[in-house]
Amino acid sequence: MDTIYFDHAATTPVDSEVLEKMIPYFREGFGNADSPHAFGRKAMNAVDFARDKVAELLHAKPNEIYFTSGGTEADNWAMLSGAYAMREQGRDRVILSSIEHHAVLAAAEKLEKEGFSVTRLPVNENGEVTAEALSAEIDEKTGLVAVMAANNETGVLQPVETLCKIAKDFGALFFTDAVQYAPYMPIDVKALGADMLSLSSHKFYGPKGCGVLYIRSGVKAKGLVVGGEQERGLRGGTTNVPAVVGLAVALEKNTLEMQRNNEKIRALRELFLREISTLDGVTVNGDTDKCLPSVLNVRFKGVNNADFVYNMDLRGVCLAAGSACASASIKPSHVLLAMGLNETQAKESVRFSFGKDNTEEEILRGAALTKETVERLRGL
Repeated sequence: MDTIYFDHAATTPVDSEVLEKMIPYFREGFGNADSPHAFGRKAMNAVDFARDKVAELLHAKPNEIYFTSGGTEADNWAMLSGAYAMREQGRDRVILSSIEHHAVLAAAEKLEKEGFSVTRLPVNENGEVTAEALSAEIDEKTGLVAVMAANNETGVLQPVETLCKIAKDFGALFFTDAVQYAPYMPIDVKALGADMLSLSSHKFYGPKGCGVLYIRSGVKAKGLVVGGEQERGLRGGTTNVPAVVGLAVALEKNTLEMQRNNEKIRALRELFLREISTLDGVTVNGDTDKCLPSVLNVRFKGVNNADFVYNMDLRGVCLAAGSACASASIKPSHVLLAMGLNETQAKESVRFSFGKDNTEEEILRGAALTKETVERLRGL
């Protein structure tokens, strides 16, 4: 039988219409966008059109959109650039949530080694950063606040508009990682008020290796990649024209189809949860009411997640467990530990993430295999 893919939070397949729009820029439109001739102009026109389209969809200005190699680069750029810029104003404090993506956490660790004061906000048992937590920590020395819009492991939505307002009241920059949020929730950067926002193409059926960093006009951003004058002198490197084209097409298609896809995906997730809830010892991690429609983080009591993921893979079901692997064992999720789970409970938790191409038949078959695998592993 066909393999079942329940790991859309990790990556999504490139949509066929997106791929079709990209292919010409690998061949007849292959020019370097910075070359001063017809081939270069054709490539640059495509990049300019893509930038305009992304800006329109995010309610931003084209000169506020910067293309990157993906979410990790965008996150690094926002964290480091924002912190360095605000230190010049005498603000050397950085505040971030304890459940950020590793790209943000690692950037914060780098800043800490460079002398910045870094504070990591706790979350409540539902996995949410509260306004009270930020208000208790922020002060006039705070230069940058970073809280993701939706968590990549639990799917829990964060109150970023409220947190952004608190940051603004203290004169701090606010950055939000919207990589997981963008595929399922409309983004209006003006309404949100964030100074910087990141997203990544391969989360919404676009190509890997391409992302966006939105930087609000007036923010004195610093460059991260040197060696070229691309992206208005802030991000050197030959522009990946096919990927940029694909990102814009994917984002537009995703935005147009968002409501319909969300309804389908949410129904599939609820069906899956109903099916596996006939098992004993099943607990959902996170607030399913304030959550992306696609993500379900579940704890199966008494079942090691590494064993579960391995056995499900053998049976043709792809999903994820916790954070990235270290050696042969899976580390307990920093997100789940921050929510109050102990190491054993965190290592009993797995993430299912569903997509627009999943079917009800796959959900039922995947749920049946999940129950069989859990029961078998508990019996060993």
